[in-house]
Amino acid sequence: MEKHRRLSKYVSLILRHKPELAGILLDEHGWANVEDLVSGISQTGRTITMKMLEEIVETDHKQRYSFNSEKTRIRANQGHSVPVDLELEAQMPPSVLYHGTASVFLEAILEEGLKPMGRLYVHLSKDVETAVKVGGRHGKPVVLKLPAGNMYQDGQNFYLSQNGVWLTDFVDKKYIEVLP
Repeated sequence: MEKHRRLSKYVSLILRHKPELAGILLDEHGWANVEDLVSGISQTGRTITMKMLEEIVETDHKQRYSFNSEKTRIRANQGHSVPVDLELEAQMPPSVLYHGTASVFLEAILEEGLKPMGRLYVHLSKDVETAVKVGGRHGKPVVLKLPAGNMYQDGQNFYLSQNGVWLTDFVDKKYIEVLP
């Protein structure tokens, strides 16, 4: 499974950030041709088959990827730094959402608000546990509590990705509460 984990990270890199690594193009909605992806990855010296790609999509615990119904196209569900329209509809979020970050970023966040940085959206979670995991990837985790319901009433748009991650364009610092 370690081999599939590394390969999954590479697929994520291609589908979210650098399709040119596999010599492929993403359409305006982030979809890539599966045959082109498999062929392109294989040309980098990595071994991948359609069966392996299906296993990666099916077993990814974060549900990062989706196939179309015919399994001829694939895309990342969220997390892109390349401009794509994931065709997400704005919707009412839960009353509270959370954002996990590392403590080293807290001062800047409290001064400037939450920005998508190199991605298209700020990523938010429904629960503290997920936010802690996300924040811990880059250092000592800090969890920010956001009154998403109030933000929505104030005109902020929220989107729910196919894998359950809440997305928004920006979070003003006035909405941010640091959990102890």
